[in-house]
Amino acid sequence: MKLVIIRHGESEWNKLNLFTGWSDVDLSVKGIEEAKSAGKFLEKNGLDFDICYTSYLKRAIHTLNLVLEGMDREWLPVIKSYKLNERHYGALQGLNKAETSEKYGEDQVKIWRRSFSVKPPILDETSSQNPKIQEQYRGIDKNELPLCESLEDTIKRVVPYFNDVIKKDMLSGRRVLIVAHGNSIRSLVKYFENLSEDEILEVNIPTGIPLVYEFDDNFNILDKHYLGDEEEITKKIMSVVNQGSIESKEIEKV
Repeated sequence: MKLVIIRHGESEWNKLNLFTGWSDVDLSVKGIEEAKSAGKFLEKNGLDFDICYTSYLKRAIHTLNLVLEGMDREWLPVIKSYKLNERHYGALQGLNKAETSEKYGEDQVKIWRRSFSVKPPILDETSSQNPKIQEQYRGIDKNELPLCESLEDTIKRVVPYFNDVIKKDMLSGRRVLIVAHGNSIRSLVKYFENLSEDEILEVNIPTGIPLVYEFDDNFNILDKHYLGDEEEITKKIMSVVNQGSIESKEIEKV
C-alpha cells in the first residue's frame, strides 16, 4: 500500500514568516508553483490515486486542486476534514516568528513551536479567528474546536481520523493522497514511524514536496522517500528549521 502526503505550497504568511495555524490564508505565487511542480513529479513517477483528503484551509485545498490539475485528475473525489487542519497556534497567529523571538526570546518561541505538550497562549474568544464563530466550522460541535493546541493535541485529532477513515480506504485497495499541513503531517509521521516525543520535535516537513510511504498489510513501513531534487528538499527543510530564529528576520531583509 502506498500513501502520498504533501504539505501545502508556501502560503502568503509562510512567506512573511508569520504564525498561521487555523488562519485561512492563501498560497503565495511561489506556493502555486510548488503545487504545480508536485503534480508534475507525481505524474512523472507514475503515481495515481482513487481518493484525496485535505483540510478546511484554503492553502491546502488550493494546493490539492493544482496538484490534481497537473495530473489531469481533477475529477477525483475529495474529502475535506478540519481534523487535518494545521495545529492551532492560538494568540500567536498572525505574529512574525522572528519578531516574537526578539520579544520573548528564541528559547520560549522554540518551546511554543516545537515542544510536544506545551500550548501557545490561548486565542481570545472574541477574536474573529475563533473557529467557534467562523462559517466553515458551522455544524461542528463547538466543544471540538480549539483556541490553541500543542502538537500532542493535534495528534489526538489527526491520528484517530486517519485510523477511522483514511486507513479503511487504504485497506480496501484505494490509492490515497493527503494534502495537509506541517503539524498534521508530523502527527502522522510520528504515528507511522513510532517516533518518541523528542524525535518528532526534530522532524521538519518541506512545503510542496510529495512524501511517499509504502506499507505492508500490517502497516509496517517498507519504504519512505520524498519526490524531488535532494538539494532543494534539504534547503526547504532548513528554512522551516530557521523560521523562529532572530537571524531569519535579517535574512528576510536581504
